[in-house]
Amino acid sequence: MEKLSELDIEKKLLRFPDWEYYDNALHAEFEFENFKDCFSAMSRIAFECEALNHHPNWSNVYNVLTISLSSHDVDGVSNRDFKLAEAIENIVEPDEE
Repeated sequence: MEKLSELDIEKKLLRFPDWEYYDNALHAEFEFENFKDCFSAMSRIAFECEALNHHPNWSNVYNVLTISLSSHDVDGVSNRDFKLAEAIENIVEPDEE
């Protein structure tokens, strides 16, 4: 696995409008109807993380889930981060307000 260039990251981000690249990682924030829905999404995401053997830095405050993805073994963003971001996108349905 190799670290992606900033140009490659910006190109790939075109498919992920909920995500941003800064501080050497991919970042997203998702808002849910309530805590239960947020925690349910986190549980489903956890199974994907285990399957990919790739784990996010994340936090949860009530109905908001904040996620940061980077690959520590390459000290930056790799294709594995985008694979996990895609899995997260397939699970999470953020509120469109």
